[in-house]
Amino acid sequence: MSGSPATPRTTTRRGAAVAVAAVLATGTGVLAPTAPADTPSREPYAGYVFVYFTGEGTADGEQVYFAASRGDDPLAFDELGGGRPVLTSDLGDRGVRDPFLIRSPEGDRFFLIATDLRIHGNGDWDGAQRHGSRSIMIWESEDLVTWSDQRMATVSPPTAGNTWAPEAFWDADREVYVVFWASTLYAADDPDHVGDSHHRMLYATTRDFVEFSEPAVWVDPGHSVIDSTLIEHQGAYYRFTKDERDASASNPCGKYIVAERAEDLLDPSWDLVAECIGRPTEDGPGIERGEGPTVFKSNTVDKWYLFIDEFGGRGYVPFETTDLAEGRWTMSRDYDLPASPRHGTVLPVTQAEHDRLTEAFAAQAPR
Repeated sequence: MSGSPATPRTTTRRGAAVAVAAVLATGTGVLAPTAPADTPSREPYAGYVFVYFTGEGTADGEQVYFAASRGDDPLAFDELGGGRPVLTSDLGDRGVRDPFLIRSPEGDRFFLIATDLRIHGNGDWDGAQRHGSRSIMIWESEDLVTWSDQRMATVSPPTAGNTWAPEAFWDADREVYVVFWASTLYAADDPDHVGDSHHRMLYATTRDFVEFSEPAVWVDPGHSVIDSTLIEHQGAYYRFTKDERDASASNPCGKYIVAERAEDLLDPSWDLVAECIGRPTEDGPGIERGEGPTVFKSNTVDKWYLFIDEFGGRGYVPFETTDLAEGRWTMSRDYDLPASPRHGTVLPVTQAEHDRLTEAFAAQAPR
């Protein structure tokens, strides 16, 4: 794998940008028009926004939900929009999972990307991995309340059977967003994708979420891995990835999170920091199994939070540490998250952004 961005290729923009406000009076996820807000200020962060989906168990669970923190508390969130989806998909599989939210380096724009996948009503996980979407879903906003039309971009190669849990990170050295996701890759002479394979993490680069480079393999330990997420601290990148193998005597960390460290975002070789993150230990409780990690730093103290999705169980469960390099995470106490939060993102926001979000949804009654 090369450490340099590949040649860009153009994807098709689906729909012109329109102004939509987060007012869901009908409960259908359709947003009403509003005037665009001013460019967000570069004020200190004073709260958090949480985007997530709720699972395939309900007809509207595979859409995008929002919650806002109670003040600057990273462990207490209230649902927005009356607990109904804020963004819904009308493209591709018409389901979106694993929403990821990123702020532009200039601070004047947000991009929300997500998996194009619907499992509700079919339960076909094998088909989704062999013949699923090769695209990601994309929305843009200047204020977190007014969102563009949804569009989709093909990022995976024809040999890919799926494109899961896309995330992005601004690489300041290369001045590009590095977009990464999990795909099962099949042999070029297996166009029907009937052979055995495993998930790898792929990446592409973009400057605008419209044109993307050709994809390349980013993580491939020789067995299935999915759901990578990143954070940078003091010149080092920390990557958290799900070991997708089943747990066994020879692999006790299967279905838990692996932490790695590197000083170059696209370095093909990362140093191991910790394994089995999320598993119960003698030092404290844990979860039965986990995926979909999202990591963020506290706005107020030198502490980091890692939310891990206990799929088939409680959904997101928060863990915390005061030392990323040590790799020792303990389950948080006294947390209050939205109902059934699954794989998503927690993003720090300013007081003005937090107020704008909560005010836009204030009229919505709980479902």
